[in-house]
Amino acid sequence: MRYGVIGTGAIGGFYGARLARAGQEVHFLLHRDYDYVREHGLTVRSWQGDFHLAEPHIYKDTREMPQCDVVLVCLKTNNNPLLRELLPPLLHEHTLVVLIQNGVGVEADVQKMFPSTYLAAGLAFICSAKTEPGVVNHQFYGSINIGNYSCQEPLLVDQLIMELREADIEVNLVDYETARWRKAVWNMPYNGMTVALHCQTKDLMTQPDSRRLIYEQMLEICRATEALGVEGVDERFAQKMMQMTDDMVPYSPSMRLDWDFHRPMEIEYLYTRPLQIAREAGCPMPRLEMLEAQLRFMEARHQGAE
Repeated sequence: MRYGVIGTGAIGGFYGARLARAGQEVHFLLHRDYDYVREHGLTVRSWQGDFHLAEPHIYKDTREMPQCDVVLVCLKTNNNPLLRELLPPLLHEHTLVVLIQNGVGVEADVQKMFPSTYLAAGLAFICSAKTEPGVVNHQFYGSINIGNYSCQEPLLVDQLIMELREADIEVNLVDYETARWRKAVWNMPYNGMTVALHCQTKDLMTQPDSRRLIYEQMLEICRATEALGVEGVDERFAQKMMQMTDDMVPYSPSMRLDWDFHRPMEIEYLYTRPLQIAREAGCPMPRLEMLEAQLRFMEARHQGAE
């Protein structure tokens, strides 16, 4: 299939480059480092082995890109209003748009923009960063779960999964609601806490008080999903996420990097929307509501200082 990548950063750069290395036709939208990648190519430094794309298909404008069978949207959710202009040149009648983004409620809002477009969620479990032009640093993990949101052609999703596997990417087809909330079990505690406490994941796990707080936040999400009728997000899964993080290298999640590089944080879909859904289900998450309030305060103060 022909792939398009909107947002060639730590996530889009990694998965898109893996697909291109495996022989798929992949077209990358770039912004800040377009000129660098045009001259030097795209490099992935990975714990599974480094590789380099010498001449990737790169563009500054989606109007110059071909229509694609699959579009991987890897933008920060703060930039999703841009999709109204970015996506249409890439779409044909059966294009599958995979939103590899953080948070809960993302697909519902994008579907309102594009009512007839096939959407799926891409839930990446990966430690990856892009802090210099043209270089993706893949530090640990790398799997992705695909949750079908509105695609009416199951064979299209099946082919995507097959081609991801052929690119040496661990991938599973999962229930959409379960996948989004499972990702929230990790994202909501670690993203915000690393910002609020100005630390990395390993620091949170080695201090008993912060470790306990992380686990209590995870259990809040598990109780909320039970109230919502979402299966597979329970205490055993929370324990698995704790163990996974124990095994990770010291890591700064995406929100911590956004804070460090003075970029807007993804508070709306990572916190505000799921907290609202939980309250409406009669199961508020007070620890995470407090964390959201801290992040909102820090964001407002940060913007006021600029």
